[in-house]
This record gives sequence, structure tokens and C-alpha cells, in this order.
Amino acid sequence: MAFSERVKEIRDGFQPSFWVANITELFERLAYYGAFASLANYLHSSLGFPTEQTASLSGIFGGLVWFLAIVGGAVADRLGFRRALSVAYLILTCSYFLLGSLGSSWMGPVRNAVPLFWIVLVILMLPALGISMVKPAVVGTTARTSKENVRSIGYSIYYTLVNVGGAAGPYVASLAHQHIGVQSVFRISALCVFVMFFAVLLFFKEPKVPGEIQASSLSQTARNLWTVFTNPRFMLFLIIFSGYWIVYWQVYIGLALYVTGYINPHADVELIIMTDGLSVICLQILISYLTQKMRSFRAITVGTVISALAWLILAFHPTIWGAVATVFVVALGEMTLSPRYYEYVSRLAPQGQQGTYMGFAFVPIGVGSLVGGWTMGRFLHHFGEVMHHPDRAWWAMTGIGLLTAFLLWIYDQVLKPRDA
Repeated sequence: MAFSERVKEIRDGFQPSFWVANITELFERLAYYGAFASLANYLHSSLGFPTEQTASLSGIFGGLVWFLAIVGGAVADRLGFRRALSVAYLILTCSYFLLGSLGSSWMGPVRNAVPLFWIVLVILMLPALGISMVKPAVVGTTARTSKENVRSIGYSIYYTLVNVGGAAGPYVASLAHQHIGVQSVFRISALCVFVMFFAVLLFFKEPKVPGEIQASSLSQTARNLWTVFTNPRFMLFLIIFSGYWIVYWQVYIGLALYVTGYINPHADVELIIMTDGLSVICLQILISYLTQKMRSFRAITVGTVISALAWLILAFHPTIWGAVATVFVVALGEMTLSPRYYEYVSRLAPQGQQGTYMGFAFVPIGVGSLVGGWTMGRFLHHFGEVMHHPDRAWWAMTGIGLLTAFLLWIYDQVLKPRDA
């Protein structure tokens, strides 16, 4: 196909709501990753939490977001994507503002009445309520507003825009942290999603597919959820794939604690983390092109191996540039598997259940963050603070990633899953 024909195919292959949803997702990711990039240092240095609690709380912040996407996807199917996105962005505005106000004077009476750990725990749970509806709604919109011949490209565009936000968020967080204080990072995040609330109200139209069956009642929504829960092959796949995210989330959880604790306490961690998003922006389309003939499931397995081996770079070269190189290789694995993963799951979803299935698709991300935060906190405490060999924490993480890839290979060989 000629280049001009391919451009026309892409231009005509998406409804306007595709672009509106994905642009709002860009700013939602900017807000989320900006907050996440600064969270570990904020909890550890500004609020005084120890290493294990910091890692666990950071894991909870990331984990609940994705775990609640199960319900969020069903709610998005039920409410419609426009209403779901509007409500979600309003919730996120309040959540990030509260997170950045933990040290404010007007929060003093609350801090005096309740232990700080529990205040932080509750506030870190709030963003999950909003993002749990945003992600399935945007990915579901991508499925509904993309023609079949450009759907793979649609998910690559989606993932590229996600990573524009993923790169911009840590960069904005770095500037805010250095010049106006770390608490301002969360207030900027609140402002970003507040603007997206109005963008959805003004420009987003509910996407419709002719002949698509929508969940018409709460009972139908519950049946949709139950149908996925009772799909043993799909659920087993999600459980195994959670291992990849245990390894990946160390970019935001373990890396910050390791770099500031064992390499340079004054390192600009947000800029190191920015490597992930920048790499995807520059290389996602190229990686998608190079792997387009690879089976979706094989791409998922290969990407898991690449990201797992990346942490050995930091284990052998505990320097700032070693950390940058590690994040870059983790991003290569991410680029290999992520668009193919979303494509794979979306093609398993029956009509009218894209939101529900895509909600379940985010479960491994949540499990990986919850387990990854708890696990890495204990790895760094044991190998670093007790044994004084913090590099061994990365060997352990690599082992988790390689075990995940091995289990995926067995799953593929034994169960022969349907591949897109």
C-alpha cells in the first residue's frame, strides 16, 4: 500500500471521539505519572515514612487504580463513556488536590486526630475511583471508534499518547519539585484533569457501533462481570501476566528509593523516570512495525523477558546512567508487548462488553503494583538495610520476570489460547 493511501486509511479510520478520548487520556496520564514519579520521595523525604511503608503505599496508589478497573469498566458500559469520563475527571481533581494538601495548615486538625499513615492510605485510594473509569472508557472508545483495518494502529496511537503524558508528567513534576516544592506536583495534576472534565463535556460524543448490544440493566452488567470471572483460561492468563507488572512498576517504586538511597540522594529521579515515556514516544511506532508479524501472545512473552533482564543493568552498574539505561530497556519490553496485549484482549470481548473486558485487562497492572510495592519494600530492607547488598534486590526482580515469561510460554504451549 502506498504511503498516501495508508495516511488516508488512518485519517478515515477513526471517528472524532477517538481523538478526543485519547487526547484527554494524554493529560490524565500526565497528571498520574507526574504524581507517581514524585510520590515515593514525597512520602519518604517530606512525610518521613520508612522504606517498607513508602514502597507499600506507593504500590497501593498504583494498584487500586487498576484493580478497580474491573468495576470501572462495567460502570463505563452502563453509564456510557461520556458520563463515565466526566465523573472520573471530577473525582480525580479532588483526589490530587487532597494529596498535595497533606502538609497544609487546614489539614492540621485531621493530622492531629488520625495517624498520618491512615490519612495517606485513604487519600491514595481516592484516585483509583476516577482512573478505574477513565482507562476502560478510553480503551473501549478506541475499540468502538476504530475501523477493523486500522485497529492495531489505533492501539499504537493510544499507547503513544499515553506515553507522551508518561514522559511529560515526570518532566513537569521535576520542574515543579525543584522550583515550587514537591506538594505543587499534585496540585498541577489536579489542574490538568479539571481541564479535561470540561473538554469531555464540550467535545466528546458517545461512540456508537451499528448493531452493538449495550448492557441495558444492572443485572446485565452483573452477568457480563460473571461471564468474565468464569472464563478460567482468561483469568489464568491475567494472573500469570501480573508478574510482568511486578517487575515493571519498579520504575516508579523501587528505582526512586534505590537511586536516592544508594547512588545519589540529590538525584533528579523524575527525569530518570522520564526516560520511559520518551523512549515510547520515539520508538513505539517503529517497534510496532518491526513486531507486526509476530503473534500477539509471543510479543507479550518476548516483551516480558526484555523488561525482566533490564534490571540486571542497574545491578551491575549502580550509577545514574545505569538507571537511565535500565529504564530504557524496560521501555523496549513495554513497547513490544503493551499494544499487542490490549489488541489481544479487545478481540476476545463480545459486543457490548468492551468496557468490561478491558476493565479486567487492567487487573494485572493493579496486582503488579500492589504486590510489587510490598515485595520491593522488603527486598530493599532485607538486601539493602540489613545485608548491605541492595543490588541483589534487582536480581530477585529479574527472577520474577523470567519466571513470568516461562509460565506464559507454558500457557501458550498447553492451552493454545486464541490469538488475534
